[in-house]
Amino acid sequence: MDHSGRRTIAAAAALALAGTALAGCSGGGSPGDPDRGAKARNYTLTIARNAIEGGKNTGEAEWITETVIPRFVAAQKAKGITAKVVFQGSGVDDEPYKTKLSLDLKSRSGADIMDIDGIWVGEFAQAGYLRPLADVAGPRADAWDGWAQIPKAVQGLATFQGKRYGIPAGTDGRVLYYNKRLFARAGLPANWQPNSWDDLRTAGRALKKVPGVTPIQLDAGTAMGEATSMQGVLPLLAGAGAEIYANGKWTGGGAAFKQVLALYSAIYREGLGDPRLQQEAKGRDKSFAEFAAGKIGILAEGDYFWRDVINPKTGVAKMPSRDQDVGYALIPAIAPGKGIRGQSHVSMSGGAVTVLNPSTKHPQQAFELLAFMNSPEMHKARTAGTPEITSRDDVNREILKGDPLLSFIAGKVLPLTAYRPGIALYPQVSAALQEATAAVVSGKSPDEAAAQYTKKLEGIVGGAGNVATG
Repeated sequence: MDHSGRRTIAAAAALALAGTALAGCSGGGSPGDPDRGAKARNYTLTIARNAIEGGKNTGEAEWITETVIPRFVAAQKAKGITAKVVFQGSGVDDEPYKTKLSLDLKSRSGADIMDIDGIWVGEFAQAGYLRPLADVAGPRADAWDGWAQIPKAVQGLATFQGKRYGIPAGTDGRVLYYNKRLFARAGLPANWQPNSWDDLRTAGRALKKVPGVTPIQLDAGTAMGEATSMQGVLPLLAGAGAEIYANGKWTGGGAAFKQVLALYSAIYREGLGDPRLQQEAKGRDKSFAEFAAGKIGILAEGDYFWRDVINPKTGVAKMPSRDQDVGYALIPAIAPGKGIRGQSHVSMSGGAVTVLNPSTKHPQQAFELLAFMNSPEMHKARTAGTPEITSRDDVNREILKGDPLLSFIAGKVLPLTAYRPGIALYPQVSAALQEATAAVVSGKSPDEAAAQYTKKLEGIVGGAGNVATG
């Protein structure tokens, strides 16, 4: 899933997972009446999540077993209802976890409540594995008061073709980080906020005059992998007024994509970026270290960079002066008002979504547990001691007030963010985007790279009829 903390490798557990049968919905039959089992006074629900105590995402596993389950069970008992909730954790890579969930849902078995990556929502919906929340739980799903606290843009993480399929628990956002000390040496303002791509390049040119500094780090190429897409291409594409998938078609190498490639070309042609970093296997990690050492002026990244990379105490590239020397700004559109939805600034986000199994025997009780897990109290319990951005505005205002960057993303970035399409073909499309940026960084013209990308894209998505090139 998109949060870095969810990517711990535990390959040995994959075999154990493959042999585990999730029992919550076994024998549940075809999805039907949202009120089936609603009057049960004694029931069992199961929660599946790629987290396991003492292993991957141990904090989430402990939150479920030590807080969510006992408090929910107690709340039900107070109403005269006997509820049993079973946590079935895993500690594997995302793909084996995804495969297991797919098999469970296809066979109408598995847990009642599941945690999935937001990028899987559309894929699972298209396969018929998931159904809209309102179809599974009825009108109460849309009437949940929590929606008023989740920005529309963030709801997009759990939305496919205009319908909600789950509740996003947390998310992130991309911004431009910059070194205030280097900015001062370059004669740039400490409270910098670019409002166009020209502003970005202007700052880069000023920084180029500072000896030993790479002005702009904009991820490119295949060695950077998905970071190229999420930190570079997709935010810029949004800034050019397009999304990679919209209205049933994939965005090809038309005007918007050519503008993105032209910016890449200009940055590296003018020597504002270091092309070698984009080609090295550990180039992204090296860019982190260089930024922390004061050798990169501007870097596009997510809040993970602030929390876990340059964190003065726990970061992998500790930056003792982070709080004093690092500024952050919104990513600008190509020009004011020219981004998606008429925005002047843009971002991209990722995160997890908690969904209901359409075959649950107790959809009303399952939704009640889902809503309970996403209540303010449970969000605050989940993030206690390790503040992170939740999906809820009310919670973020309270728990992030001590962290200026996370508050900035929650308050300023999330309302204007966008998400990757949750469609099975996306990883192949993303690889093609990465190849196109590699081409222009290596000196190919934006027009030529865009044409090659369009041709490859048509092969991936089933022909020109599925590609928009305007």
